[in-house]
Amino acid sequence: MLQFISVHKTYPKQINRSPAHHALKGISFTLKKKQTLGLIGQNGAGKSTSIRLIMGYMRADKGQVIVLQHKEPSPATRRHIGYLPETSTFPPNLTCMELLRFAGRCCNMPAKLIAERSETLLARLGIDDARNRRLSEYSKGMQQRASFAAALIHDPELLILDEPMSGLDPIGRAEIITLIHDLREQGKSILFCSHLLDDVERITDDVAILHQGNLLYDGSIADLCAQQTTQENKHASLQDAFVSVVQGYQP
Repeated sequence: MLQFISVHKTYPKQINRSPAHHALKGISFTLKKKQTLGLIGQNGAGKSTSIRLIMGYMRADKGQVIVLQHKEPSPATRRHIGYLPETSTFPPNLTCMELLRFAGRCCNMPAKLIAERSETLLARLGIDDARNRRLSEYSKGMQQRASFAAALIHDPELLILDEPMSGLDPIGRAEIITLIHDLREQGKSILFCSHLLDDVERITDDVAILHQGNLLYDGSIADLCAQQTTQENKHASLQDAFVSVVQGYQP
């Protein structure tokens, strides 16, 4: 579904501003069909750059990013991807139903199917009563739910979820975690990016750890935690293992 092969990406030096920044340094990882992979790392690790490459917003300097067996990004490929960005920006006068109609039409969905999918998603996400309110009037949590609906409207094969719990209260987080588990059961392939490692551990079986543009680990959470289990730390969590791997990195 998704493959990074020795991918390098450098942001060039800006005049009178920042020096050149090597965002990705030859990273390789794979998201398989029906797999849920957690992409984790500190701020500046390279997660956002990886997502921009997947979505075709920029190109790698070296290496390949293969998405749904396509080596070159295209609008046709994006129609099979559901993307939930970390921060959503909506036109101020748009309602939730208008957002879903727009997203569906961008994916060449017929109006009847858009209406049917909208009914299902709005009810599942708990915002059906607010469907005709302007998104600018929504709370942060409601906006996040609306963004989730837009990402799912076309029933995509591949989901890119960037901080999907942002702005949600504890009940909202629990509901979204349940939804993601249901999407896994439906056979979706999911790239899950979050700083909330407890959520990553609850949702995914595998993780890729990025640090300063390097890939430090790619594999199962169980194996990673087992590697960090010691006599003093008999039950290492993903949080424990992540901290240990990052602090032990030698450039």
